[in-house]
Amino acid sequence: MHVLSTISVLAGLLSMGTAQSITKVNDFQATPTNLGMYVYVPTGLKTPAPIIVAVHHCQGSAQQYSGESGLMPLAGQRGFIVIFPNSKSGGGCFDVASTASLTHDGGGDSQTIANMVKHAVTKYGGDSTRVFVTGTSSGAMMTNVLVGAYPDVFKAGSVYSGVPDGCFYVQGSTATQDPPGWNNQCANGQLTKTAVQWGDQVRSYYPGYNGTRPRMQIWHGTADSTLRYPNYAETMKQWSNVFGLTTTKTAQNTPQSGYTQTIYGDGTTTTAQLVGYSANGVGHTVPVHATMDLDFFGI
Repeated sequence: MHVLSTISVLAGLLSMGTAQSITKVNDFQATPTNLGMYVYVPTGLKTPAPIIVAVHHCQGSAQQYSGESGLMPLAGQRGFIVIFPNSKSGGGCFDVASTASLTHDGGGDSQTIANMVKHAVTKYGGDSTRVFVTGTSSGAMMTNVLVGAYPDVFKAGSVYSGVPDGCFYVQGSTATQDPPGWNNQCANGQLTKTAVQWGDQVRSYYPGYNGTRPRMQIWHGTADSTLRYPNYAETMKQWSNVFGLTTTKTAQNTPQSGYTQTIYGDGTTTTAQLVGYSANGVGHTVPVHATMDLDFFGI
């Protein structure tokens, strides 16, 4: 069994070639929803290697986000695999509105992405104990959903201009509809709950889970007119409750002018359970800070 696993990993690595571009994984059974799986595996990768799932925004694609995320050059330098899911919808959005996607093994886009991780572990020599996720806009919303529904898969997430986990729920929305459900109240920053209510929502998506929760890093711009800025405070309330954190410390102009950093609980920017960045005057979306994400992930 070990020999067969090793052969499978080597075959997967050799199939990538030396091109500095993403490759569609044609042997991935795109279930339960029909998302495309693309990967970047750097040449000479030492396995088992960390995996980062990078989820694109609406009107985007895996190919587009592979450039926008800035992760491919860093993958070669620091030695990790990148999975770029590709939306099936006409508008390029991922489903974060259906019960199927919000729930652990519920049969939605989130489960398909979790299955991509399993495939990458087997085929490319990914380390199942070091799996991380990041995304922008629709991909940020999916990042929160993945961390909420699959805390057994992901160790940390970094969210660029998203909304709280479950905020985009639309009653009657299905995992296969095109386009996916859209929640205007949430998008406009008009859906507010207590920290306990938000935390209970996360916990409800994987009932009975008592393990460690993934660490979270949250980014949002004050001038966001698509997924409006109040969603930042709601997201921070949600995860602070999930982690049981009540104390904070802030730093102005960190990591750059106009950004305010907030660390919840103990630790530093690279070790704390929850770190937030409010970007003054920044619209939709906050630019990706890839090296900071890697530092937060411990890669």
